[in-house]
Amino acid sequence: MAAVDFIFMLTRHDRTVEDAAEIADAVCDLGVTHVGFKDVGVPEPVMRDLVAAIAHRGGTTYLEVVSTSAESIARSLATGRRLGVDCVLGGTDLDAARRILGDLGNYYPFPGRPVGHPTKLEGSPALVAEHCAAAAATGCGGVDLLAYRATQADPLDLVRAARAALPGRRLIVAGSVSCEAQIAALARAGADAFTIGSAVFEGTFSPAKGSLRSQVRDILAACDRAGRLAA
Repeated sequence: MAAVDFIFMLTRHDRTVEDAAEIADAVCDLGVTHVGFKDVGVPEPVMRDLVAAIAHRGGTTYLEVVSTSAESIARSLATGRRLGVDCVLGGTDLDAARRILGDLGNYYPFPGRPVGHPTKLEGSPALVAEHCAAAAATGCGGVDLLAYRATQADPLDLVRAARAALPGRRLIVAGSVSCEAQIAALARAGADAFTIGSAVFEGTFSPAKGSLRSQVRDILAACDRAGRLAA
């Protein structure tokens, strides 16, 4: 079994792609079982159909919140609740999440200080650990860490700090994962899952290969190798 789960994000440059449903079918055919999208790029009815299509294929659905203001985060959390996704990722307002989502067992907030769009991550390992501990104490299932978007710390230092602060909880690493070396490093540092979107659509994970299917197959193979190395 792979040490880390691959969550395929139907997104490019932090926006859901317009042909997301068609691509979801293709990646599910390849064996991807975790599929996500973001709350920008397509209207809510399209997102609703997408959730239904992924669920029909037996996949686990993820909505990642990219909003940053309190009001927009609350709207995005409410969208996730209406859509009935399996997991909501992102956001930083734990009180709003509890009020809107109720049970936080499938909620994974951002630790640190996410800023801008596409999102970057400010904050030290100590701050990330503090936010992870708060998320765990609130009942969140884990966190969604923008490790490779960090501007003030080494990405793997953030992963290790988050892992230590989240015993028994799920650590997802999101954003700018684009090569096998990063996947192996995340497995060694204790991540449970990672997301990739743009690196598939732009062909940068396996630059010598041109198809989306080839990119996804190579990521799944990298997960298997990372699992064997981390075992």
